[in-house]
Amino acid sequence: MNITDVRVRKVAKEGKMKAVVSITIDEEFVVHDIKVIEGEKGLFIAMPSRKATDGEYRDIAHPINSRTRDRIQTLILEKYQEMLDAEPEEELEEAVE
Repeated sequence: MNITDVRVRKVAKEGKMKAVVSITIDEEFVVHDIKVIEGEKGLFIAMPSRKATDGEYRDIAHPINSRTRDRIQTLILEKYQEMLDAEPEEELEEAVE
């Protein structure tokens, strides 16, 4: 499995959720609504989920093993950091114009 595209959309409002991400797998399958969350121990991802009848949230798409989850999380958090690193330059350019 190859993750062929990662698209990060930063969340504008303050809070624990920092971004919403879509990944493309093997240029054939897309998973939307992966969340980048700021937790007590740092950033992590939460897979797309929905609320069940018992009130608990259940993932509707998720990796089968921890190795794959770690790979996906690493790629997403790297892209998120790249977006943050590029952001101050964009804001600076807008201020100069």
